[in-house]
Amino acid sequence: MTPPPAADRLRWADLRLLLLAVVLFGGVWPVTKHALRDATPVWFAVSRAGLATLVITLLVLALGRLRRPGPRDWPAVLAVGSLQLGAFFALTHLALPLVPAGRTAVLSNVTIIWLVPLSVLLLGERLPPRRWAAAGLGLAGAAVLVGPWAVDWSDPRALGGNALLLLAALCWSLAIVITRLRPPHRPMLELLPWCFGLGTLLLAALALLREPGGGIGPGAWPHAAFIGFVAAPLGTWSVIEAGRRLPGAVASVGFMLVPALGLAGAALWLGEPMGWDVWLGAALILGSVLLAVGG
Repeated sequence: MTPPPAADRLRWADLRLLLLAVVLFGGVWPVTKHALRDATPVWFAVSRAGLATLVITLLVLALGRLRRPGPRDWPAVLAVGSLQLGAFFALTHLALPLVPAGRTAVLSNVTIIWLVPLSVLLLGERLPPRRWAAAGLGLAGAAVLVGPWAVDWSDPRALGGNALLLLAALCWSLAIVITRLRPPHRPMLELLPWCFGLGTLLLAALALLREPGGGIGPGAWPHAAFIGFVAAPLGTWSVIEAGRRLPGAVASVGFMLVPALGLAGAALWLGEPMGWDVWLGAALILGSVLLAVGG
């Protein structure tokens, strides 16, 4: 039997990175939604990025690997810092007060809408029929989870929130494509302090402009600590590495597990409803993941 081509083979180590990202980011949105009861959105995003900067910098420093990025590293640093951290955090946190946490988990992570065509057009990936089918199945699951029939199309706040989330997914997808087009010379772990530092500066500038009287209350600091010390640094590193190592279709379909976990967390913690659409959408997404990584 002829083995599959190298681009079509998947390593368990790379899939573990994807699973780690899914578990960490799946719980972020219910936690953040709860924290916004005692914090303004952009300042909470600043805390998330700033605490992660501190953690990842101390870790890399302890490992003796804190160095200035080289010329081949800067495209990845700028892409991740400005798009995946700065823009993505800003757009999702601004949208979260406008839409339920479960919907935020869905739309902000629907990279499949953008990443599959971008991977084909810009990276020249040739997708086997199985992964095209997986992408279609995952997109169908996302459509069911989003539930457009439940959106009040006359409400500009709801429409604006959904648009912000789709734009956030585009920013994340562009960061993945850029890091694959211009892979850094150094491991991403060594570059994350610079990425998070850039993202924190951009978010802080936006917070000063948009929320001059905002901030984070005492009730939101435990949430910020969990996200900033654990979920943000570990989750972002695993997302970047999974996006670089896995085919675009597999990565984007795998990220679709994040909404399923986000919806479950929103239902269990925040009391958001879980109807037939949640169960059907989650089943379609799980099927798409199994189809993408199988074979």
